[in-house]
Amino acid sequence: MELRWRWLMAPVCALAMALSAVAAEVKGVRLWRAPDHTRLVFDLSGPAEHKLFTLGAPHRVVVDIADTELIAELDGLDLKGTPIAQVRHARHNGKDLRVVLDLQTQVKPRSFALRHHDKLPDRLVIDLYDNVKNAVKTLKQVGGERDIVIAIDAGHGGEDPGALGPGRLREKDVVLAIARQLNKQMNGRPGFSAKLVRTGDYYIPHRERVNISRRMRADLFVSIHADAFTRKDARGAGVYAVSTRGATSETARFLAQRENESDLIGGAGSLSLGDKDDTLAGVLLDLSMTATMNASLNIGASVLNQLGKVAHLHKERVEQANFAVLRSPDVPSILVETGFITNPQEAKRLRDPRFQSKLAQKLSDGIVAHFNSHPPADTWLAAQRGGGAQRHVIVRGETLSGIAARYKVSVAALKKANGIDTSVIRVGQTLNIPSG
Repeated sequence: MELRWRWLMAPVCALAMALSAVAAEVKGVRLWRAPDHTRLVFDLSGPAEHKLFTLGAPHRVVVDIADTELIAELDGLDLKGTPIAQVRHARHNGKDLRVVLDLQTQVKPRSFALRHHDKLPDRLVIDLYDNVKNAVKTLKQVGGERDIVIAIDAGHGGEDPGALGPGRLREKDVVLAIARQLNKQMNGRPGFSAKLVRTGDYYIPHRERVNISRRMRADLFVSIHADAFTRKDARGAGVYAVSTRGATSETARFLAQRENESDLIGGAGSLSLGDKDDTLAGVLLDLSMTATMNASLNIGASVLNQLGKVAHLHKERVEQANFAVLRSPDVPSILVETGFITNPQEAKRLRDPRFQSKLAQKLSDGIVAHFNSHPPADTWLAAQRGGGAQRHVIVRGETLSGIAARYKVSVAALKKANGIDTSVIRVGQTLNIPSG
């Protein structure tokens, strides 16, 4: 009898095991509000298919997650300041999970799945984009001349905590605090206007961070991070600019999309590619990207010099790497590693508001020192110099023609202003830049 019972139950047990093997569970639900969208993240025990559609009268977003069960609590979600009025859920078709977002206003939804990575589980991401986009304020005017605009980017954010340090210290929190301090410092400097790329705890894709800085018509993009390593004794701050490889790939990508993005080349929209043939557009892009990379190295050197006054430096020179957030063809960009969050001593300093303020002060000093020597021609800072000649310190990889293109002067005028009759220049040489 017992053997017969086991024989009868075997198919049932096998079916139950098969169902449990493919079923996923929603183990956690998190929500972030960004300036232009709301992000909802479902943490899954495994991959799951999903479908998303919208309904009107009233506005709703419906998400069906195949063969999935909800075990997380939804009641704790803070919906304040979001377009979501409430979140409901129910079984659908017997085995699927249906989540309904009741909306207070119409949105543009987007969804995508992320496979598990490192310590992060499989995730389903729902982005609800606001219908009305606020125009980005670009240039603040001072006495008829514009401010120098600094875009300050705090790395990571939202579901991406960045590197983790002792005591559950998260990189995304540390760098946002430093970014806010730097924003305050820069806005206290005459002739400068700073803007935060990420203003709160939410994630922005790398490409969008670059695009935000370009829409700001930024003169400089500063991305702030905290490093991590497997060895706890690794320490030191550092400054990065884009590598030649990154510059080349970005030039190619930008040229391919120039019909959509041709209006901002030149930093403040001074060069358009829309009416240029491919050959000329490619030459102009190469010149712009080379000048931008060289400017980034110059600014990075000034910032690194000041950073070394309050922090141990990991390297004594500006390093170059193919970071996605540094690949702007017309906005000089640097990435600052403020220290190793995995080093207990540096982590202790990085979480200290007083040290964060000191770091921000030195970052600000380095930025201001560079632009005092190299103010863009149409800025208030340049006007205060009375139209005097700018100075340029040559860094590795620069050419006389590239420097001339950056400052919009001829090579002949550059040679005449410096009393030289050759195109050979050396690293560390200072050039006087004539008015364009």
